[in-house]
Amino acid sequence: MNIQDIREQFPILHQEVNGHPLVYLDSAATSQKPLKVIEALDQYYREYNSNVHRGVHTLGTRATDGYEGARDKVKNFINAKAREEIIFTRGTTTALNLVASSYARTNVKEGDEIVITYMEHHSNIIPWQQVAKATGATLKYIPLQEDGTISLKDAEDTITENTKIVSIMQVSNVLGTMNPIKEIASIAHRKGAIMVVDGAQSAPHMKVDVQDLDCDFFAFSGHKMGGPTGIGALYGKKALLENMEPIEFGGEMIDFVGLQESTWKELPWKFEGGTPIIAGAIGLGAAIDFLQEVGLDNILEHEHKLAKYAMEKMSTVEGLTIFGPKERAGLVTFNIDDVHPHDVATVLDAEGIAVRAGHHCAQPLMKWLNVSATARASFYLYNTEEEIDKLVAALVKTKEYFSNVF
Repeated sequence: MNIQDIREQFPILHQEVNGHPLVYLDSAATSQKPLKVIEALDQYYREYNSNVHRGVHTLGTRATDGYEGARDKVKNFINAKAREEIIFTRGTTTALNLVASSYARTNVKEGDEIVITYMEHHSNIIPWQQVAKATGATLKYIPLQEDGTISLKDAEDTITENTKIVSIMQVSNVLGTMNPIKEIASIAHRKGAIMVVDGAQSAPHMKVDVQDLDCDFFAFSGHKMGGPTGIGALYGKKALLENMEPIEFGGEMIDFVGLQESTWKELPWKFEGGTPIIAGAIGLGAAIDFLQEVGLDNILEHEHKLAKYAMEKMSTVEGLTIFGPKERAGLVTFNIDDVHPHDVATVLDAEGIAVRAGHHCAQPLMKWLNVSATARASFYLYNTEEEIDKLVAALVKTKEYFSNVF
C-alpha cells in the first residue's frame, strides 16, 4: 500500500493545528473519513434523500437499495452466513446493550454466571452489571497476566458449567492486546455458554470471520473504520436472533398491529424500529469498500510495523512507561513519570499532535494497572513513521518542560 496515496484520500489530514501540520494519533477513539465516504453521504443527501422500505417512488427505491446494499456489504465484510444476521445499530454500545437487554435478560437467571475480563470497555461491563442485578446472576472476571494478556487456562478455570454468557473484546482499546477469541469461544460453547465479541477495535484493522471465530454475537462501530458516526452493526447467529424479542417498538419493525396485540417483522427488521440510520449505513458501506480496496491484511501489517516502531522509539524517552504486551495492535498507551496524562496531551496538542488522555472508558483496567489515567497514541492506515518521530520529539520536549517547571 502506498501511504501517501492513502493520505491524499483524507482531506482533514491536510491542515495545520496550532501552527503545526496535524499529526492525528487518536483513531482508536474515532477514525478520519476518506473522500469515498464523504462523497457517498453527500450524494445521498443531494440526490436521493428519502425514507426506506415504505415508498415505491424512485427516490425511496434508491435509498432502500443503498441501505440494504450496505447490509450485504457488512455481511460479506465479516463473513456472516446470512444477511438476516446483520442488525444495524447506533454502534458497538447499542449492539451490546441489545444483546444484554433482549437475549440475556430472557436466558439468564439467578445462579447463572456472566464472564468478562478486566480489560473491557465500559460498554462491555455496565450492560452485564445491569443484567446481573436484574436476574441475580454473578458477574465474573477472567484474570489478566502481568503483561495484560489472557491465559487460556484462566479462561478455562473461570468459565464453568454455570456460565451462560462470555463477552470479551477482540482487541483492547488500552493495551492493544489481541485476544484469542476463537479458542475462548470453543471453551464457552463446550461449557454451554454463548460467546459475545466486542469488535470495536478489531473490525477496522483486520479481517474478521465470524463463522471461523464461531462467536454468537459480534458488535462493531462504523466511525472507527472510516465510516460516519452513529452507525454500527450487530451480528448474531440467526437461530438466536429469531428467538429474541425486540427492545424498541414502533414503525418499520411491525408486521401487524391490532388494538391489543401486535406481531413483528422477520429478521433483521424486527430489531430496527423507526426510521433507520440510512445515510450512516450508506456511508458505512462506502467505508467497507474503501478498506477492502486497500486490503485488511495490508492495514494490519502496516499498523503492526507502526506499533513496533513506536514502542522502540518511545522506550528511549526517560521516565516513560508503556502498558500492555509486546505483541499488540496498532496503539501504544503510556505515562510519563510525574506528568499527568492530560498535561501530556495538552503539550502534544500545542505541537499539532492529537492523542487521547484519560481512563479510556476502562476504569477497572486503570485500577488493575494501578494508575488513574494514561495517554494513548493510536494508529491507522494513514499514519507514518515520520509522525511517530514527531510524537517522540514532542514527548522529549514535554518531559523537559515539566522537569524544569517542577
